[in-house]
Amino acid sequence: MGRIAEEYGTLVFNDHTMQELLPSATYKALSKTIKEGKPLDIEVANVVAHAMKEWAVANGATHYTHWFQPLSGITSEKHDAFLDPQADGRAIMKFSGKALIQGEPDASSFPSGGIRATFEARGYTAWDPTSYAFIKDEVLCIPTAFCSYTGEALDKKTPLLRSMEAVSAQACKVLSYFGQDVPRVTTTVGAEQEYFLIKEEDYEQRQDLILTGRTLFGAPPCKGQEMEEHYFGAIRPTVNNFMKELDEELWKLGVAAKTKHNEVAPCQHELAPMFTISNVAIDHNLLTMELMRTIASHYGLVCLQHEKPFEGINGSGKHNNWSIATDSENLLDPGKTPASNLRFLVFLAAVVQAVDDYQDLLRISVASAGNDHRLGANEAPPAVISIFLGDELGRVVDAIIAGKDDDGAEAVYMDLGVEVLPSFERDNTDRNRTSPFAFTGNKFEFRMPGSQVNLADANTILNTIVAKSLKCFCEAVEDAGDFEKAAFAWVRKTLIEHQRIIFNGDGYADEWLEEAERRGLLNLKSLVDAAPHMLDEKNVALFKEFGVLNEAENRSRYEVKLETYSKLINIEGQTMSHMTKRKIAPAVSAYAEQVADTINAKKAANPDLDPVADQKLLAKLNAGANEMSDALDALDEALAVAQGIDDALAMARSYHDGVLAAMDRLRVACDAMEGIVSTEAWPLPTYNKILFYC
Repeated sequence: MGRIAEEYGTLVFNDHTMQELLPSATYKALSKTIKEGKPLDIEVANVVAHAMKEWAVANGATHYTHWFQPLSGITSEKHDAFLDPQADGRAIMKFSGKALIQGEPDASSFPSGGIRATFEARGYTAWDPTSYAFIKDEVLCIPTAFCSYTGEALDKKTPLLRSMEAVSAQACKVLSYFGQDVPRVTTTVGAEQEYFLIKEEDYEQRQDLILTGRTLFGAPPCKGQEMEEHYFGAIRPTVNNFMKELDEELWKLGVAAKTKHNEVAPCQHELAPMFTISNVAIDHNLLTMELMRTIASHYGLVCLQHEKPFEGINGSGKHNNWSIATDSENLLDPGKTPASNLRFLVFLAAVVQAVDDYQDLLRISVASAGNDHRLGANEAPPAVISIFLGDELGRVVDAIIAGKDDDGAEAVYMDLGVEVLPSFERDNTDRNRTSPFAFTGNKFEFRMPGSQVNLADANTILNTIVAKSLKCFCEAVEDAGDFEKAAFAWVRKTLIEHQRIIFNGDGYADEWLEEAERRGLLNLKSLVDAAPHMLDEKNVALFKEFGVLNEAENRSRYEVKLETYSKLINIEGQTMSHMTKRKIAPAVSAYAEQVADTINAKKAANPDLDPVADQKLLAKLNAGANEMSDALDALDEALAVAQGIDDALAMARSYHDGVLAAMDRLRVACDAMEGIVSTEAWPLPTYNKILFYC
């Protein structure tokens, strides 16, 4: 492991590599593009492409690809060889500036929400020079945006980059009022990734896991997570080896994987990287997820990234730690005296206003079929958006709202009562794991995203709504004679108007949901409830105002969300029906026949015997088989109804209200049978087997 520093970033065409390989003038031009967003001249691109190709070939690459993020949320790549045959029968390795800057993948077979028809195949990828190219599997991967022939964004990255420009422009204007002249403000993200690791042999016997990513059947294990022994516990040797290889491969790709540990649920783990610029952080997270899946197979494991792979067991989230900064300062750092740090208070109030005004968009950004199973399940934040500020900052905000001075609390030092243990200063805020949007010292932790989501959606919305609030601030103080007085007045007015979104208590408590309703906060429990708000006039206008999404692009994402939801539930319902018919029902019938044979054998051997226990078991099996049959019929009928609907929203509602309810009924019936059918006769690995292995 002593070679970590030497190997870190070796597969990345990063700034260090560019300084070494590019001519000085080319490096300066590219740096200006990266740092200031200046257009890149084609001649400069040609020089960069040649150097990039030479470096990639020297590191074993044979192909290149434009690596992009279609609306499916995952990554896509089409590999082209550097090979260029010559007239004399030989070949050279070639890569042009045009090939670097622009690609042309087929755009017809990706989700487009109606932007592109099947026969309209042409699309373009455009190089994102702010996210470094890297080598993966002997392929030079160039992070790119993806758009249609007519220019609409067909991906997750393009709106994110637009939102980063929007919030940067407004933040720079705010800072100018404070006498700071900065060329660019960036938002940063640290994405904590939770995941499960199970044995490959168990995965291969579970068609539901293979096709849907979650178990559609499964009775509670005899032991779950109630002993609270897995969290931060000693890591299994096999898992530790997986984590070690994962770290090493990520470090080579410049992904600053920092923290790894066991999570709350058995077989659940977490990886947390260091913070970096938003678009780079999201690229890195997608790389991390891909490597988790591929490296797991090296150790006979499978990585599950579904939000709720096991019923009754904690699901997996992806905590989005968001902040906003200049090159040298974190603008959400409250400093020692937050009550008198006017600049910090402006940015804080802007976030509070943004989250309150656009709580519906934040909820939509994390809405998915998988995450609906996780949110509000006493393990993750509820579907209601609120902000946690903590005691110290909460006291400052309360004082501002009340129009009183806050003297500030003295630093609290922790004395543990043992001389050998050090005394240390307590943080300015506690952590609230029940809050969906919590201030954690110098950043906000958005805890609602699910583990398999692409974080571009959440950060696009965060950036855009904060840009809107910062613009409101600029408009309020633009003609003020006394800037500080006007700025503080805006902060106070904003906090008063939006204090309903601030909640420092237990987000899991039923009382909070009642209180949230009294406050007028939205409780959008499912994707079907949340998605229609994408088309609300204020939301369409917001994206248009900052050039993040035009009306067609916004509607396309609405359509894709609904279509994806319906398709996923349809796959789950059909998988459940298939497994019941082909595996579970035959297993229950066969076991009932075995029990009946036992009863008959006992009576034949001794007519005086009264096999009461066997007869009770047979009666339960018979009743269970009948209930399974009725529930299966109801599921098949619900699927047929949903499949016959044309309207996207009506179809999604049918899957939510009809199919999911039928699936729940069938699961209860099948799980009850798992509890009485013998281990040898049950056709699926159970939770007891899957979740507990050496």
